[in-house]
Amino acid sequence: MIRVSEKPFEPGAELSAFENQTADEGAIVSFLGKVRPKGAGGDLIALKLEHYSGVTERSIADIVAKAEERWSISNSLIIHRVGAIDPGEPIVLVCVAAKHRRDAFKAADFLMDYLKTEAYFWKKEITSAGEEWIEPRKGDYDDVKRWQTSKLS
Repeated sequence: MIRVSEKPFEPGAELSAFENQTADEGAIVSFLGKVRPKGAGGDLIALKLEHYSGVTERSIADIVAKAEERWSISNSLIIHRVGAIDPGEPIVLVCVAAKHRRDAFKAADFLMDYLKTEAYFWKKEITSAGEEWIEPRKGDYDDVKRWQTSKLS
């Protein structure tokens, strides 16, 4: 399941519901990303994410399909916030279920790496120094390259 929304979400409740849907699996891996308090321009007031409804969800679905081709995962959940998000608030939740832990760990890691670089989001930091559009960092692209240049499966 993929959900892109301006509404805040409760990570514990989402993980619990996901766990209940995947009771027959041996492994569930989750990652929660939160908005950091510091931005490139200073203290962060908010992180604003924009997206194109439908297009962003399709880009995420393509990323999930790539993970499903590489690993034996039975279910996944990706929740991503858009709009203005305050420091400390959850911005992304990735959950992956599989029969075995290794597939779940690798798929979750892969999903996060590709969400940072390939999903259609536009990010703006609103800081005490002003507003600035931000791009993925070089390290984010390096993380994706490791999936392309090695057989991490």
